[in-house]
Amino acid sequence: MTFDEVNEVLQEIRPALQGDGGDIELVEIKEAGEVIVRMQGACHGCPMSMMTLKQGVERYLMSRIPDITEVNALGMEMPF
Repeated sequence: MTFDEVNEVLQEIRPALQGDGGDIELVEIKEAGEVIVRMQGACHGCPMSMMTLKQGVERYLMSRIPDITEVNALGMEMPF
C-alpha cells in the first residue's frame, strides 16, 4: 500500500465530505497498516466526525485496501 494508493481512494470519498463543508487529508501511513488523516473544514471538530471517520472513511478504505488495519485522525481521540 502506497501513499498514492490511499490518496486515490480518499479522492472517491472526498466529494461526500465536501458536500457537507468538510474535507480530509492523508497525513501518514504507519508500518502496521494504520492510516493517519486530518479532518478539515466542517469535519474538524464536528461531533459526528468520529462516526464519519470510523463508520465511513475507515470502512471504505479497508474494503478497498485490505492492508489497512485502522484509520485515525490527528486530534481526534475516542471518547471512551
